[in-house]
Amino acid sequence: MITRRALLLGGLGGLGAVAATAGTGYALVENEVLPGKVRLDRALGRCGDVPAPPAASAAVQRMTWRSAHRRTTVTATIVPPAQGRSLRGLPVAVALHGSGGTGASAVSSLALDHYLPHAVANGGVPPFALVTVDGGPDTYWHPRADGDDPIGMIVDELLPRLRERGARTDRIGAIGWSMGGYGTLVLTRRLGAGRMVAVVAPSPALFTSYEDAHSTNARAFDDAADFARNDVFAALDELKGVPLRVDCGTSDPFAAMARKFRDRVHPAGAMDPGCHDGAFWRPHLRPQLAFLGHRLGGG
Repeated sequence: MITRRALLLGGLGGLGAVAATAGTGYALVENEVLPGKVRLDRALGRCGDVPAPPAASAAVQRMTWRSAHRRTTVTATIVPPAQGRSLRGLPVAVALHGSGGTGASAVSSLALDHYLPHAVANGGVPPFALVTVDGGPDTYWHPRADGDDPIGMIVDELLPRLRERGARTDRIGAIGWSMGGYGTLVLTRRLGAGRMVAVVAPSPALFTSYEDAHSTNARAFDDAADFARNDVFAALDELKGVPLRVDCGTSDPFAAMARKFRDRVHPAGAMDPGCHDGAFWRPHLRPQLAFLGHRLGGG
């Protein structure tokens, strides 16, 4: 630490030392030797702005029911690939929201009701439906000690309801952001390659340990045993055979773990400049929806 006394005694030499120290500190943060890169990049405006969505849009549909697995009322928001298109005959990708969100907030914040119709109408993507659902603000999409089971809700309640409406649910896709990105991997472990066609996990909330998870969100896991049971790094073999795409911003707080996951699994996608926000997630929707749609269309 450079003190005021050192500056007064050192004169110009002291100013040079301050400049050198500041430059060294910046370099250490910039190269992730010291913490603070996320805050630094935000301060420097490196996160970018949230882009406006495409003009194309489709009115969403909603289903609400009392979930036995979640022990509460949940709402599913259905995004069709075109205005007025019913679910009949369509394949489905479930979309899992992040911490603090809901199914409806995922649609509105990411403009999914604009990006999916645009991808189908203008991007040559085979039509499919995106379906978001309320998984709880901090369940991290796995069964909890209090009986809340959002994955069970998807498998045993949501998918059968979609099938009753005529959707094809024998094989599905999944996409999720942050907590939802982690949730797609939990869902993949549950369903396996026989039923999961493709998975997209942007900026997945992955942790080095239970202590790391607890310091980030104390409600993410019940305890160390709960973390161990749901540690995707300990069960990577269960993801084999499922096409995966993982994109993450280099200024994302989960960037280091995303790199580790990518190094272990070698999914599609990339580490690109950006942060943990809509400014990163929206521009990546086009290739991600294409990744899902082409695989669902070939199913």
